[in-house]
Amino acid sequence: MSTNRRDFLKKASLLSATAITLPSLHVKAAEAPRFNMSGYAAPKLDKVRVAFVGLGNRGTGAVDRYTFIEGAEIVAVCDKHADRVTKHQNAVVSKGLKKPAGFSGEDGWREMLKSVKIDLLYICTPWDYHTEMSIEGMKSGAHVACEVPIGLTVEDCWKVVRTSEETRKHCMMLENCCYDFFELQTLNMARAGVFGEIIHAEGAYIHDLLDLNFSKTYYDDFWRLKENIRFHGNLYPTHGIGPVAQCMNINRGDVMTSLVNVASNDFHMGEEAKRLAEKDPATYGQFVGAEYRGNMNTTLIRTQKGKTIMIQHDVTSPRPYSRIHMLSGTKGFCEKYPKIGVSLKSHHNGHDFLPEEELNKLRDQYTPEIVKYIGEQAKKVGGHGGMDFMMDWRLIDCLRNGLALDQDVYDAAAWSAIVPLSVESTKKGKTVEFPDFTQGAWISNKPLELTLKGGGNTGIRAKKDAKSNQLSV
Repeated sequence: MSTNRRDFLKKASLLSATAITLPSLHVKAAEAPRFNMSGYAAPKLDKVRVAFVGLGNRGTGAVDRYTFIEGAEIVAVCDKHADRVTKHQNAVVSKGLKKPAGFSGEDGWREMLKSVKIDLLYICTPWDYHTEMSIEGMKSGAHVACEVPIGLTVEDCWKVVRTSEETRKHCMMLENCCYDFFELQTLNMARAGVFGEIIHAEGAYIHDLLDLNFSKTYYDDFWRLKENIRFHGNLYPTHGIGPVAQCMNINRGDVMTSLVNVASNDFHMGEEAKRLAEKDPATYGQFVGAEYRGNMNTTLIRTQKGKTIMIQHDVTSPRPYSRIHMLSGTKGFCEKYPKIGVSLKSHHNGHDFLPEEELNKLRDQYTPEIVKYIGEQAKKVGGHGGMDFMMDWRLIDCLRNGLALDQDVYDAAAWSAIVPLSVESTKKGKTVEFPDFTQGAWISNKPLELTLKGGGNTGIRAKKDAKSNQLSV
């Protein structure tokens, strides 16, 4: 055998061995030509006609916040309960604004879509309604903003994606934690490379809701308690995954490929049902003996580029509130809970948190434009400390100026899909594959840039009193 041929075979063998170790690209080719909604800028809407469906806890706050946004007109409100509709119509009028049309009953929202011209359908209903309402809203010609999650099954998530692509209507899931002041700051820092390449991230929804879940009045017909019986998995992942996914360019340069969920047993909800049923069997007897979701669910996710994400859920254990929000990179680290901290490799090799003085310098340097522009006004309007209002204002500003949204339908689907996938993983006791809702477009989709370029011209009405309908935590 000649020397040249031996060298060729040696190189071919080495290349073959290398190829075996490389991960296959997580790409699902589109079954038919499709329109990519990532980065899509819809035609400008000088005035955005907004209709709200679901006027409970979240809906009440949303309607109130929108009365402060110039360029947004509340044209309709809808709820199963007629008294809530009247209450919110009056609330809008009390702000000096035109009385919106009102719709009630189980199918009031369908009549609203047929009879009112709507640019943006804002959905704040219990979870089971989200997919159908989002789809019908887009089909009626409206963009959609929907409370989390966008769907409770992978199939439903796909349906929402396809409808958005077919109609070219935005479908934004209202993940407000992406607009938290520290989350926005760390997104800006990640974009600037302060943390280097992010290797691992953690997020969570740890919030003791035991009393509220069993409340007779807080959640209509105990709907949220019933979800804790129906779904044995990571029931509410989007507050944790949303902000860290944006920092890691998920769906825009990387993609989630697999997931495994581990759940503890339930140590609180079953006992609470028994305790309450002893005092009020007529109300709580139905919940005795039910099999509840475990206290702690821990979901581990791997991405195409070999990075990892941990998302936790616990709404029954007596412990302080936490979303964790941790980023670990090749040059630095940050976390929000239990106390805001940043460490950088350039400072004691990253082994110590930065002193308060250095933290303040970073805050001044990397506070994004939107926070500088409306942050203080957002705090006055309220909504989880102002992040709800920043989310709403930003959405209207993007629609009015024909800008791409910060969260697209692929984010809504991927972040929501953690719910059914974690249930499947728990049931099977193994890792499950994560669907690629972008169908390969993640490779070329551009990273999110949260700037006011091309917008920032949407006015805010002054808040005249200290009264607030907003949630604080």
